[in-house]
Amino acid sequence: MSSILDVRRYPEARESFRWDALWELFDGDRTSLNLAHECVDRHVGKGTALRIQFADGRREEHDFGALAEWSSRFANLLEEAGVARGDRVAIMLEPSLAFYGAVFGTVKRGAVAVPLFTLFGPEGLALRVDDCRPRMLVVEHDAERWRAQFPEVTVIAVDALTDRLRAASARYVPATAPDDLALFQYTSGTTRALPEAVRHTHRSVVTLMVAALYGVGLRAGDRYFCPSSPAWGHGLWHGTVAPLALGIAVGSYSGKFRPERLVEALHAFGITNLAAAPTVYRMIRESGAVDARGFTPEKLSFTGEPMDGKTWEFVEGTFGLKPCSMYGSTEVGVIIVNYPGFEGYEVRRGALGKPAPGWEVAVVGDEGPLPPGRLGEIAVRRRGEWFRVKDRGSVDADGYFFHAGRSDDVIISAGWTMSALEIEQALLAHPDVREAAVIGVPDELRGQIPKACVVAPGKSPAFAGELQEFVKARLSKHEFPRAIELVDELPKTPAGKIDRKTLRERATSRDGG
Repeated sequence: MSSILDVRRYPEARESFRWDALWELFDGDRTSLNLAHECVDRHVGKGTALRIQFADGRREEHDFGALAEWSSRFANLLEEAGVARGDRVAIMLEPSLAFYGAVFGTVKRGAVAVPLFTLFGPEGLALRVDDCRPRMLVVEHDAERWRAQFPEVTVIAVDALTDRLRAASARYVPATAPDDLALFQYTSGTTRALPEAVRHTHRSVVTLMVAALYGVGLRAGDRYFCPSSPAWGHGLWHGTVAPLALGIAVGSYSGKFRPERLVEALHAFGITNLAAAPTVYRMIRESGAVDARGFTPEKLSFTGEPMDGKTWEFVEGTFGLKPCSMYGSTEVGVIIVNYPGFEGYEVRRGALGKPAPGWEVAVVGDEGPLPPGRLGEIAVRRRGEWFRVKDRGSVDADGYFFHAGRSDDVIISAGWTMSALEIEQALLAHPDVREAAVIGVPDELRGQIPKACVVAPGKSPAFAGELQEFVKARLSKHEFPRAIELVDELPKTPAGKIDRKTLRERATSRDGG
């Protein structure tokens, strides 16, 4: 019987797909499954597991054996420390053997791994810690600082683990069920909600294969790279779990991002399959670094936001490939893809793609699915009902889907999903800010940026820079209003609420939209 991995043509991928076939890719079954075993231990002896480019120019490679050993030692350390199954272990490290080892060691133990962004400030981190209540927090350094802030959490700096790991056993046999929790992935959710964790079970590795095979186009022999941070959805699922589950090495970037350094990595590692946010492709375009390098990819994909026309033209003109969009949500997974590397499929500029195998997707209105060309909400059929994915869009006569903006107020900037409410609350913590409202506005480089309209009587325009640094220090180096407008008052609805629709209309009018 042929494997789902043998299908390389678009029509066959759609017609022959079976959800059960995804289970055939794994050792586990519907009674016993461990995500770490599927991603790490079963591939020992099959070569490289990690290719890491560091911001300082260093590169590291580690094989599956090294990752299996590190993660098993960490799982034993957790057990000895009293971390029980289901306990949360927060991991705030840059990509490294220690980061991946800690994540998969936690999952082996049967605890829940919670990757966290390393640039979180005290308030940004506190929001997540207060929500997931971890037993342990693993950090790069400054353990004493975080112990003082979170006295109820065991905080360990990664350097302090060396001797304890050396003393721990290099073997650990996991025992988890498919529906046991494995990972918490934080997302900003909607504008009117604070960050919340999407809870993923070990079973998630099975359904993820739809994105891996048809959205990213992963196949044996690929030399893969995804520069997105594994603290967020794209880097965690498509950049880490998806390739490892198929025995393909992770390619990751560690530290402050520079497009020139990324291009060096793509060349040095001989990368053939790149998955990145559109902003990364834009930054490569503007850096000019790719002109002198020998990066010759076979598959290129992107997700998180639409790709602007200038960048699309650059990618196609430079690499001779059409970049393939991949679309979905944290809650339902990837539902629309462009089938990278599949024969018989035409990538259409500006389109999200066509439904992934196994999914029924439509653009719906109040009465259900709409005909081609009509604007509505993108939705996927689940349990007999249409689940709206909170994006507007349309579908053409050939079945290609097109994006038409967010249905809510989530801000997606350079692939990061941000909560406007979280930024607003940070702004309001400043003693000189009376009111604040945050909206997303178009930006050529990042697709969209957070813009804050702030009421701060008596302040000069220079106050905007002070506010930006204030928010960075409290939330994150990436989550702050890149545009700030000081206003005398904010528009209000009859009920007294801030009228964000009017703010958006004003921003559009000023930009000439």
